[in-house]
Formats: sequence, structure tokens, C-alpha cells
Amino acid sequence: MSTNQLNPTAKKRISSIDILRGLVMLIMLLDHVRERFYYHMPVSDPINIDDTSTGLFFSRILAHLCAPIFVFLTGLSAWLYAHPKGKPSRSASSFLWKRGLFLILIEITLINFSWFGNYQTLYLQVIWAIGVSMISLAFLSKLNHKWVGVLGFLIVFGHNLLTSIHLNEDQIGYTLWTVLYQRGFILPNDFIAIKASYPVLPWIGVILLGYFTGPLFGEKFSAEARLKALVKIGLSCLSLLMLIRGFNIYGETLPWKIQDTFIQSVMSFLNFKKYPPSLDFILLTIGIGCFLLCLFEKVQNRLTEFLRTYGSAPMFFYILHLYVLLIAYKILVNIYGTNQGEYFGFDHLWQIWLCMVLLSLVLYIPTKKFSDYKRRSTSKWIKYF
Repeated sequence: MSTNQLNPTAKKRISSIDILRGLVMLIMLLDHVRERFYYHMPVSDPINIDDTSTGLFFSRILAHLCAPIFVFLTGLSAWLYAHPKGKPSRSASSFLWKRGLFLILIEITLINFSWFGNYQTLYLQVIWAIGVSMISLAFLSKLNHKWVGVLGFLIVFGHNLLTSIHLNEDQIGYTLWTVLYQRGFILPNDFIAIKASYPVLPWIGVILLGYFTGPLFGEKFSAEARLKALVKIGLSCLSLLMLIRGFNIYGETLPWKIQDTFIQSVMSFLNFKKYPPSLDFILLTIGIGCFLLCLFEKVQNRLTEFLRTYGSAPMFFYILHLYVLLIAYKILVNIYGTNQGEYFGFDHLWQIWLCMVLLSLVLYIPTKKFSDYKRRSTSKWIKYF
């Protein structure tokens, strides 16, 4: 009899993580289709609700779920790696820093090229941020588990106090501060421009909290206790958000205001800063993520299996979809030209959603084949994908 037969919740626990990861990958696909084919309708950070349609606003807000949940699950998965079921605990440090370096290498080579088809500007984006966060966790996971959580809470809840600190290029510490928190161009030179698009400090806090939450998925917690804990965490995040955002107390640089209509007021309330992610941004997304983990542990059907496939091979899918979008864009430009000023783009937002759905179906088979190959393979490098 297999381990999963002896403990029927074991498989569901891991599946719920992969299913949620798969969901955010498909939401990410939607956002990247938007960036590729709706770039003539730019979205600022925070979003300018006066110039952004309701549909585009909520499409972008939906995409806010991706990075925080993925980074949180990365920390959670690192704890599971360090505490394999039925086996002695092991250090995750070696795997984390090697994996982190691998992600940074992939970011500055394959992924950066996939955005523009050139290397004129090197953008350090989400994969870079995950890589740096994993390297940070490789060292910080050596701390007592309680202190990992304390440090994660201090970073996530305290980093908004740093928003007033701004350094100019000629000031000492500019490059380090830009990488950690400020966002902007670093190491200016005539050869290549480098932009730190994802300041890493808050993401380090998120991955630490994910690692700290890991024991909920360990052997000491029953399914019932885990679900109750996740619900409490989710409710705590969203309740705190309603309080500090509702009264514009703390956690966001742009205060919300009552608008002319209810929907515009909701848009103002949800208009959170992503670069770097504000406390309110993190509370919303992690709170929703905890409820989704509960849902996906209880619900197992064809849709969740579809999502699980994408969540089981996220890096492969990430690279694959970016190059599919790049090649498709080049082909359409050659056929139709630039129909939206200097860009080729779709006229309507529904076309973005339709394109995302079609791509999710088309890319399922290669992702499934790679996922199956990854599961069978004994190659250590394949596991990094």
C-alpha cells in the first residue's frame, strides 16, 4: 500500500499547493497577454483610475495575486523540502541558493530576451526577485523557526515606513537601496541599461512568512486543524486590511477616497502599489491565497487537475509562454503592421481574455508532457524547472 493510501490527505496537501500555483500561472498568462497585445493601453503603478477602464482595472488587480502567492508558496515549498514526509529533516540551504542563482541566470538571459527580443535593457523582474529571495532564505532558514517568522513579519509589516527614503544616483548606497526598495536604473553605463523593476526587500519578507507557515502542511497538523488555521490567517489578513485601509491608517502610499460611483470607490480602495508591494497589497493577496488553499484541498476535479499540471512545471511554462507570445507578436506585426501607434495590439479587452483562454489550452499538452518527464527524470537540473 502506498504512502498516499495510508494517509489520504497527504496527496491533497501537495496538490492544493500545485493547484494554487497553477491558477496564478494562468492569471499571470492573462497579464502577460495584456502586456504584449494591450500595451497601447498602459497601466501605471498605482493605477490611474481616471484613465483606466473598469475591465482593465480589475484585470490588472486580478494579476496582483500572482507574485505574492507564488513567492509565499515558494517559501512554503522550501519548508516541505526541508521536512520530507516520513524522512529525517534536512537543510534546504544548498538547494535554495543553487536554485536562486539558477533563477537569476534564467532571468538575465532567456527571460529578459523574451520580452523584447534584444538586450538593450536588462530588467530585473519577478524571477530575479524570487531568486534573490530564495538565496536570502537559504541563509535565514538556519535561524530558529520562530525568528524566521518574526523577521518575515517585521519586513512585511514594517517596510512601508521606508517609503520616504529616496536616494539619488550620486549618493552612497543608491544601487543597493534601488535593488532593495526604491526601484529604478542601476549601474548606469553606455553598454547596457539595468533596471531593478522588482525591489526585493518585501519579497524576502513574503518568502520568510511562507517558510514560517510550512509546518501547517507537516505531519503534526491534521487536515481539519490546517484548514482552520488557514481560514484564521485569511480572515486576519483581510480584516486588518479593511481596518488600516478603510481609515487610511497605514500600509499604502496612495489614500483611497469616496468617488462618484460605488464601483469607482471600490477601485480607489483596491488601488494598491506593487513596486514595491505595499503591506495592503500583501494582505489582500495572501489573505485570498489562504482561502484558495483551503478550497483546493477540499475540491478535486478536472479543473483542479488542469491547474495542477501548470503548477507542477511553473518555470517551463513561464519560459514557454513568453516565447510563444514574442513569436506570435512578431508574426502579427509582419502580417498586419503596427495598428496601435508604434505597437500591434487588440482593440478590445475581451480579446485579451479570449487569447489567454486559447493559449492555456494550446500550452497544456507541452506543459503536461514536461511535467510527466520531470517527475520521471533523475536529473537534478530538470528539477529546477
